[in-house]
Amino acid sequence: MPGNPLTFRFDFDGEVPNSPHPALVYKTARDLSASKDPEGAIESLFRQNGWGRDMWRDGVYPYVHYHPKIHEALGVARGSAILRIGGDRGETLTVGAGDVLVLPAGTGHQRLSASDDFCVIGAYPPEGEYSLSRAGDQDAYVRGLQSAPEVLVPENDPVRGASGPLCQIWAR
Repeated sequence: MPGNPLTFRFDFDGEVPNSPHPALVYKTARDLSASKDPEGAIESLFRQNGWGRDMWRDGVYPYVHYHPKIHEALGVARGSAILRIGGDRGETLTVGAGDVLVLPAGTGHQRLSASDDFCVIGAYPPEGEYSLSRAGDQDAYVRGLQSAPEVLVPENDPVRGASGPLCQIWAR
């Protein structure tokens, strides 16, 4: 079982609303080194923990964007990437196969670079409504400042379920 996640808090920066909840990063949430189907392994992890809504397989957009009305889990199935979370003044992270990021509604994120085989699984909890906004859209930013903090805390952590740290960390 993975240890506790790294936590990252970001301020509202005038471009990206971010969130009062910290972003969570599980390093090596799953050991995928021997997996013949790493995408399926990440999807199974998310599904068993109640984050199976609207899953997708792809990369991460190269521009700063955020989801103001829903939380998002990103599970790296293959390859590696350098991602920035929290907007232009946020944190730059190197992620690899098996890592999972949990981004609270409003948290900016983008891909700075990636290996050719980089594949991430995206998933959402049952709560919230999918939408995508780009940094720099002031109307979306103002709406995101209102909507992001109102998104309910999920009942389950996408990596560790109902007993996972997300539930305690985000409830504070």
